[in-house]
Amino acid sequence: MWQVRDDEPTYAFLSDKETEEVNYYEAPIDLIARSGGEAPVDREMFINDEPGVGCNPNRNKQHAFHFTADNCIGCHACEAACSEKNDNPAHISFRSVGYVEGGTFPDFTRMNISMACNHCDDPVCLKGCPTGAYTKHAEYGAVLQDPDTCFGCGYCTWVCPYNAPQLDPIQGQVSKCNMCVDRLEVGLKPACVSACLGNALNFGVVENTPENREQAKVQIPGFPDPNISKPNIRFQQTKKMPDEVKRTDGMPVKYHKQDDGSYRPVVDQKKGKDIFWNIKKLSSRENPLVIFTLSTQAALGAFFVTFLGTQLGVESLQALTNSVMYVPLLLVVLGLCGVGLLMSTMHLGKPLRFYRGFNNLRYSPVCREGLGVFVFMICVGMHMLSVLPNNALFQSMFQSVFGSELIAGGTLTAVANFFGALAIPAGAVGLYYMYRCYRIPARPFWNHSHTGFSFVGNSLILGGIVIAVLGVPALMLQNLALDSLLMISGVMMATGIISEGLGLLLHARDMNAAGNEGAASHYIQCTTFGKSYQARNVLTAVNLLAVIALLALGMSDVVGLIAWSVVALSAIAVALVGRALFYVLVVPTTMPGAFFWKNKDFEQHARDIGLADMPQVGVVPDAH
Repeated sequence: MWQVRDDEPTYAFLSDKETEEVNYYEAPIDLIARSGGEAPVDREMFINDEPGVGCNPNRNKQHAFHFTADNCIGCHACEAACSEKNDNPAHISFRSVGYVEGGTFPDFTRMNISMACNHCDDPVCLKGCPTGAYTKHAEYGAVLQDPDTCFGCGYCTWVCPYNAPQLDPIQGQVSKCNMCVDRLEVGLKPACVSACLGNALNFGVVENTPENREQAKVQIPGFPDPNISKPNIRFQQTKKMPDEVKRTDGMPVKYHKQDDGSYRPVVDQKKGKDIFWNIKKLSSRENPLVIFTLSTQAALGAFFVTFLGTQLGVESLQALTNSVMYVPLLLVVLGLCGVGLLMSTMHLGKPLRFYRGFNNLRYSPVCREGLGVFVFMICVGMHMLSVLPNNALFQSMFQSVFGSELIAGGTLTAVANFFGALAIPAGAVGLYYMYRCYRIPARPFWNHSHTGFSFVGNSLILGGIVIAVLGVPALMLQNLALDSLLMISGVMMATGIISEGLGLLLHARDMNAAGNEGAASHYIQCTTFGKSYQARNVLTAVNLLAVIALLALGMSDVVGLIAWSVVALSAIAVALVGRALFYVLVVPTTMPGAFFWKNKDFEQHARDIGLADMPQVGVVPDAH
């Protein structure tokens, strides 16, 4: 247990005597009652691997931070105390102080905001984590994370609106604020609260307004929508703020005051309206996910259309299925999925712990996505093994081993169709949860139907290309006409391009009018990457017109195949650029940073000039 000093000051102790029955979200504050009596009372938490139950009488009630913005002087003592207690390296901080400011001299106002994990009632980090590293405890309502269980995917850092989980690229794992439960057990407030010089931070049972405070609001300027995760933090902010306040970090977001007194994020065009290519900046630590999503979608599209088309009696697809090229097609499908899963594994901070990615199937879309793709691969693999004996490349070998009766009896055909049919729902589940992984309220740029349009569109575009690449040689070997197969691939590509284009139009329309960070992402898209964005859009339209023209002309000769190849290469380039933009553009609903700390622009500047080589600066290499 935590050792209490003999000279511990009075302000460091918790002082809750009476508590409310329910919180702001109308949930019971008593966490035993909230669990329906299922949570055990007086359970040992084994803090620091030590048994024992503390003396806190409110041990099973939801606790929360209270932040008085009027009192915060921006000294960062809370950050230092937190980092010292948790022995954090310079680039990791569970609590950080940022600020917003506005007005003009002499009526200029700055408001500091100290923020850590808010131990939410509906912790989205817990639901998102595929390894099950998070637990919402009935003790204090603390949301605790086990770094040893974590394999470093960073998904919790995506879904959290407050940038509370911290991904350490050096250790390859996430860690976060643990509410100082070891101190709470002996009646002490968290280290950050005890260190606060301006009496801005306080702590206790949620909804208990601290002494000499008159407000317990759930939102202040710069704080994301509390409905995302129902955070357990309360604010007081009585000083008048300007109608518009700005962030000092590099994020192009500012906040406008609404009629109800709340502040809404809007675009801050602090970097002007000039447009650039910035091709090099399209490369990011999410590059493995670019490959994973595109290659998996290509595999799904190719198999879905080939198998279903064969079952529906489409002659050209039946000819492909009956040809020697069908097994290579299945191998390509498996290879694309395999490369995709390998890339997603290499994206992890601890790749050798990939097997933990199925620990949270109850909640995590990441788990369900991975399971769907994995089962799809198994079914396609079994389907391929079942069609091998009837494939000309392997038929003689199987006839010599098993005889011709087994092949002629149709048993393996039925087995192949069975596993092929199973692969369809498995792949659909994988694709659906791939889409659900990005419907994140904390990342408004992704949280749009465009994500679905894009994923389905690329499945059709890239799947059509795969079918054409393997199908054209198959039909040529059988001296069959190519028109029908090229028609199917062309229709797939055209449909996919229309889906992608429709999604882009809806996305641009909604992001232009959005009152959230999605509008800031779209501003970056139209300026920092403006020329790349425009080129992608123009090529999308050109590719669609080219596909329609080739379909109308019915070109299947050498010139036609060359034209189809050019369009296919252009479509692949568009898909790569579009998916890279998807990852680099997203602006999350994180809290405002300071001029140096939690400022992406400063971090990049530090890397550019070599300042990042000094560990004490707190900037690590831009790697995962």
